[in-house]
Amino acid sequence: MIQGALLIALAALLWATTGIVAKFLFTGTELQPITLGFLRLVVALPFFWLLMRRERERLSADAGTSRGRMTFKALVPLAALGLFQAIYQSSYLLAVDLTGAGIATLIALCLPPVLVAMLAAPLLGEKPGLLTILALMAAIAGTAMLVLSDMETTGSLRLMGLLMALLAAAVYTGFTLTSRYSAAGTPAFTTAFFCFGTAALILLPVVSVTGGFDGLETLTLRHWLMVGYIGIVPTCIGYVSFFSGMRTTPATLSSIIVTLEPLFVALLAWVFLGEVLGPTGLAGALILTVAVIVASRWGGNPGTRKVADTGVQSPEA
Repeated sequence: MIQGALLIALAALLWATTGIVAKFLFTGTELQPITLGFLRLVVALPFFWLLMRRERERLSADAGTSRGRMTFKALVPLAALGLFQAIYQSSYLLAVDLTGAGIATLIALCLPPVLVAMLAAPLLGEKPGLLTILALMAAIAGTAMLVLSDMETTGSLRLMGLLMALLAAAVYTGFTLTSRYSAAGTPAFTTAFFCFGTAALILLPVVSVTGGFDGLETLTLRHWLMVGYIGIVPTCIGYVSFFSGMRTTPATLSSIIVTLEPLFVALLAWVFLGEVLGPTGLAGALILTVAVIVASRWGGNPGTRKVADTGVQSPEA
């Protein structure tokens, strides 16, 4: 179990580097966040296709050829997850661009587990306990403290970036709830391939219409290597590490380890980007993290709790 826990922690660390590298790209080029989200998916797709082929061949050998076929009923929820993924990629990366990697990730990734624990009651029949309600209140307070800290350190309210981070949190909440509701035994890498593929198809016309491809002219070889890094290391390698660790690690423990990602981001943002949360922000980040652990450990019905992620990580991710 220790090896599995370390693999999940490695995945969280790799996912954490996404926002840091993205911030370097946004400050050094004219690349738009939505374009980077699209390029990330395009780079990752061939790797997930290979992983899906290997996965489906193994399942076909173990359970017959019928397990290797995708039905329309199975594709519909995957398409819905792809829509959520497209919106999440755009809103999260835009939040990183407009605010900072640390605060954007803390809000976008720490709020969803608490919101899921609350919304699972009316939507999935999972009753929240008193601790879950208190976790939600603590998460709201922690988020407010992060916003106040951002205002103190930057001298202004970066409202649009904060709203994009909240949108990313809301979309990831919808993604997780949809994953739970539609979970029908679809293999992990098959889910990832169809989800990412759908998201890329959705983003392609949006990037084209908004002139997102124009910013590609400002990318040098070093910048293209950064794009490739985001598509391969945190997305593909991080995803493989996560699911490899999940094989020997309980879901509850996995969900708690994954909360290291926003903390990793805050630390890396401080070291490489000079982003400082301040005392209020640090207290808010701590409160928000504790709220996530409480919601992950005790929120909802223990028999139905799952960890859902598509590489964002965190889920990039």
